[in-house]
Amino acid sequence: MLILGIDTSCDDTSAAIVEDGCRPLSSVVNSQVKLHHPYGGVVPELASREHLKNIVPVVEESLSRASVSFRDLDGIAVTVGPGLVGALLVGLYYAKGLALAHRLPLVGINHLEGHILSIFLEKDFPSFPFIAITISGGHTSIYLVEGYGRYTQMGQTLDDAAGESFDKVAKILGLGYPGGVAIEREAGEGKKDRIKFPRAMLGPESLDFSFSGVKTSVALYVKDWKEGNKDTGSVTLADIAASFQEAVVDVLVRKCLKAVQETGVRHIVVAGGVACNGRLRERFSSEAVQNNLQLFYPSARYCTDNGAMIAVAGYHRILNNERMDLSQDVRSKFPIQDLRPLSRGPAQEERQNRDGMP
Repeated sequence: MLILGIDTSCDDTSAAIVEDGCRPLSSVVNSQVKLHHPYGGVVPELASREHLKNIVPVVEESLSRASVSFRDLDGIAVTVGPGLVGALLVGLYYAKGLALAHRLPLVGINHLEGHILSIFLEKDFPSFPFIAITISGGHTSIYLVEGYGRYTQMGQTLDDAAGESFDKVAKILGLGYPGGVAIEREAGEGKKDRIKFPRAMLGPESLDFSFSGVKTSVALYVKDWKEGNKDTGSVTLADIAASFQEAVVDVLVRKCLKAVQETGVRHIVVAGGVACNGRLRERFSSEAVQNNLQLFYPSARYCTDNGAMIAVAGYHRILNNERMDLSQDVRSKFPIQDLRPLSRGPAQEERQNRDGMP
């Protein structure tokens, strides 16, 4: 089964062809980083205009790289939320037009489900159940994943997402955009324990996240640092970046390990753009060894926004006989709890895991 996946949820125009929900035949991403760099973040109106320019050539390139045509496809999957409304509309209405013109099944996909299932694009993937932590510029959440379409949210960000905090702190430090890469690069020359920035744990039982406090703490510290107040004279910019990064990583890892303790699940999937961060991977790997856990990451190209992960989610929903009502619109907020559960049962999932097929 060949599925075309389309994602325009934020500032990347992406499309991919995936076979049988696990074999990517192509994945094309048009990045807008250079466009938004001068503004220190994504400008929604500019992103929407850029999607309009790029959506047709990106989809056509994904077909060309996979050596297939529209008549070879078995369905189309497109992100309908969460994300920027204007950006989402470009992908959705183009996908609707393609589905009508080529008489193809169409399904609307939750972007977060795409991130959760992105691990099945890899040769090495976990069996169910597993804990998934999705860490990106717009979302930071922990899920118990018991099967395709069976997700229980255990924790979520209450304010800034982890990636968003990286972007904002990078702007405070004058390091540019995107912030995650800039912070990690600068932190490589600094001391991660030089400054003790706060870790918001929100209580011993909470699995929710809050990163606005550490962002504010960095802003206040930088003000004193620039003015030469307090004992900040020997501190470098790299020390501030490294100490901030360590504070965020510490919270992410500790919360995820708490979810493991609560559920008894031994498999962890770390997904989303921030999952590319080297220090985060280092900490997770160390904890996995100490606690006898199995750790899984999508490849870097499938951690960031991409159409392939949307095609994976679409494959399972089309297989479940789901179809989009063409009157359906996009959703800027789309809690994963609102997803329609798939009817495929544990027995079928166990067989698929045993056969090495998602």
